[in-house]
Amino acid sequence: MISPIKYHNNKIIIIDQRKLPNKRVYETISDIKSLYNAIKNLKIRGAPLIGIAAAYGVCLSSYLNSKKSNDDYKNSILMDIGFLKSSRPTAINLFNILNKAEKIVKTGKLQQEISIDIIKFAKRIHTDDSNMCEKIGFYGDKLIKNDMHILTHCNTGIFATGGIGTALGIIYKSKLSNKNPIVYIGETRPLLQGARLSAYELSQESIVCFIIPDNARTYIFDKYRIDIVIVGADRIAMNGDTANKIGTFDIAINAKYFNVPFYIAASSTTFDRSIATGIEIPIEMRDDEELYKIGYQGLKNSKVDFINPAFDITPGELINGIITEKGIIYPPYEKNITNFI
Repeated sequence: MISPIKYHNNKIIIIDQRKLPNKRVYETISDIKSLYNAIKNLKIRGAPLIGIAAAYGVCLSSYLNSKKSNDDYKNSILMDIGFLKSSRPTAINLFNILNKAEKIVKTGKLQQEISIDIIKFAKRIHTDDSNMCEKIGFYGDKLIKNDMHILTHCNTGIFATGGIGTALGIIYKSKLSNKNPIVYIGETRPLLQGARLSAYELSQESIVCFIIPDNARTYIFDKYRIDIVIVGADRIAMNGDTANKIGTFDIAINAKYFNVPFYIAASSTTFDRSIATGIEIPIEMRDDEELYKIGYQGLKNSKVDFINPAFDITPGELINGIITEKGIIYPPYEKNITNFI
């Protein structure tokens, strides 16, 4: 399995996902600003993988500041943690992991002990995410029947997580179970994570898949066979409202209309226990430049403005279930999420 990130010799090595699938370019990150830019500019993407990258970023900060006095060492790491938190606002994994790392630094006494604890923490985060992906795949596979037609969105596989993935992980498990899934993937404009990344992943595993235009989804639901929808998540409120890649809400509305079950696949680390509803989830607005690249070049110097949200919020009432590493959570979410996690 391709590894999109690793920590080796006090450096972070990533695959630049912007270059896929045409080129597999590895980049070595040796400073915090470069890591910040890699997250911000989507060289690294996917909520779980961003969290893993942030954890390794704290390891890198510890190494870079290791020659400082104990207090300066700790303060410098805490400043780097704050900087990394500002890279992207929506995915909760980034904040959950950095908050835990922050606690390790603040409560630690000696520099050497903190350094060891941070490295252990980051490796555990990576391993835990891989294990959670396996378990999500196990529970999700129970929903999949032979020859099912599955619609998914964006990329939720090995390029988004520390393991086989969440929604795509379920598809991989169903392939291993000889259920022969057939997958439909939206392009996921404007950066085409579905067409570039998910289709690439699935085709490498000889899974039948079709790329569809994002604005053709209603047609696909109407004219083709879709048995189930499974997508990922970047943050889930305690009532089940879910932030995911822009276009997810549209898919959920279509699924409801055409009576197709709609599931979220996400680890328990994706739940935000501090918010009651999706209204409280911050939505990242991306730069206009991303839209100029896909056919609007002639408007770059005009007075036309663009609106480019990276995520939307799918109401919990449109979600049939949330597949986690602990099992599947069903409505009512206000009660069951609290009891489950």
